[in-house]
Amino acid sequence: MVTSPDFWRGKRVFITGHTGFKGSWLCLWLQSMGAEVTGYALSPPTHPSLYEAASVVQGMHSHLGDIREGDELARVLVESRPDVVFHLAAQPLVRHSYTHPVETYATNVMGTVNLLEAVRQAPSVRSVIIVTSDKCYENREWPWGYREIDPMGGYDPYSNSKGCAELVVSAYRSSYFNPGHYQEHRVALASARAGNVIGGGDWADDRLVPDIIRAVRAGQPVRIRNPHAIRPWQHVLEPLSGYLLLAQRLYEQGTPFAQGWNFGPADDDAQPVSWIVDHVTSLWKDGARWELEGGEHAHEANYLRLDCSKARAELQWHPKWRLDQALEKTVEWYRADVAGADMRQITLGQIEAYL
Repeated sequence: MVTSPDFWRGKRVFITGHTGFKGSWLCLWLQSMGAEVTGYALSPPTHPSLYEAASVVQGMHSHLGDIREGDELARVLVESRPDVVFHLAAQPLVRHSYTHPVETYATNVMGTVNLLEAVRQAPSVRSVIIVTSDKCYENREWPWGYREIDPMGGYDPYSNSKGCAELVVSAYRSSYFNPGHYQEHRVALASARAGNVIGGGDWADDRLVPDIIRAVRAGQPVRIRNPHAIRPWQHVLEPLSGYLLLAQRLYEQGTPFAQGWNFGPADDDAQPVSWIVDHVTSLWKDGARWELEGGEHAHEANYLRLDCSKARAELQWHPKWRLDQALEKTVEWYRADVAGADMRQITLGQIEAYL
């Protein structure tokens, strides 16, 4: 099941992190359904970026700002009078968090606090989704998927900051947006935990698919740190479809859906890094190849899966594109970019194809 375009037509939506990869895809999807979108974020984190390549700013209100500046964030959010809030702004990289832990915690934890404080000042808000990560869980390297009731944790500063953000959400839901007092505050608050996303327009450092695309476009071998690591990769539209459906349910039905939710690929569709690299290089052709990167590297989880049975049962959400199709769409996007295509139309076309 996917969200209804009729629901979003004319809805006022506030998105933090709208200049990022996932935020840009979400903004375009909402624009295509007729929502009135306001974004709050820093400048695009990479150059090039999907935000610039697909002219995401067309058809929305964009405010450049830092979520660590709570007063300014609150001012912009309240003035936009949103019905729905999506919080995506984050420091999203594991290896960056090792060298910049204070920035990571300030952005991912206190940024979440600032966003929720802003919501408390905005009487228009009915539905709030805080996007965290599959890495919020205490990773025990076991072979089955993590459920929403499993404990929070995190080995590295990034993963731990996302576990902390989940605890912040839980505390605010209990203290200020308590389901037992819903008729008083009228805010339904949920968190969403997704796996590694792929798709066209991601140019971030230290992400597998962007690293592959950069290497093959430069005619260089792809250098891989951990070829046996398994992650729940999925096309970016998969978790976004879950966020949109969840936001609609929160708005329409409130407290039954004010919980944490996992959005990941099918259990049999998680693959190791080496499989991803082999598949992308075979799709790109042109002599693309990969090699193992030597030396010591910061700790990263080797095995990570999500149990998404709750989303399937209660939201009727399920992934639509298997990993091989997601990779085909991703390579198709980057090839269109190389060819000089209209990337806004290409991106909107992939959203339409997904639907």
